[in-house]
Amino acid sequence: MELHEALSQRVGELLATYGDILVTAESCTGGGIATAITEIAGSSAWFDRAFVTYSNEAKIQMLDVREETLSQWGAVSEPTVLEMAAGALLHSPASLAVAVSGIAGPDGGSVEKPVGTVCFAWKDRSGWEKVATVHFSGSRTQVRSQVVYHALQTIHDYLQHERVSP
Repeated sequence: MELHEALSQRVGELLATYGDILVTAESCTGGGIATAITEIAGSSAWFDRAFVTYSNEAKIQMLDVREETLSQWGAVSEPTVLEMAAGALLHSPASLAVAVSGIAGPDGGSVEKPVGTVCFAWKDRSGWEKVATVHFSGSRTQVRSQVVYHALQTIHDYLQHERVSP
């Protein structure tokens, strides 16, 4: 977690500056983003909750991901993580959401979606959203760590460079 600590601290400071509150919707990370965030003392001022939706059923029940989306695109897809992020905002008072779903390995990959494939979505209540699919390499632990870092770095970059003051 030391790798993520400084970044989590900076993200927290930016969230506090803008009065934003973060929510996470996590699959392959199993709550790793929330863990990195809550390692920071005082994070309760800018972090609301985490939805750990590892199964498709959990994504449907907790985040209102549509069965049709999962059937058509799969759990590891940009349409799915966009619905996860939207559902996280719907079911929390947070103003900014990040959602991740991927294949951390060592098994579960395919030709179309190899191990290390992770889809991300970031969304806020002002209408900003961003989606990305990234391919990471390394062990399961390394992939998950890289996912956490990428999720936080993108939040940091958005708040630092793109966020419009309220």
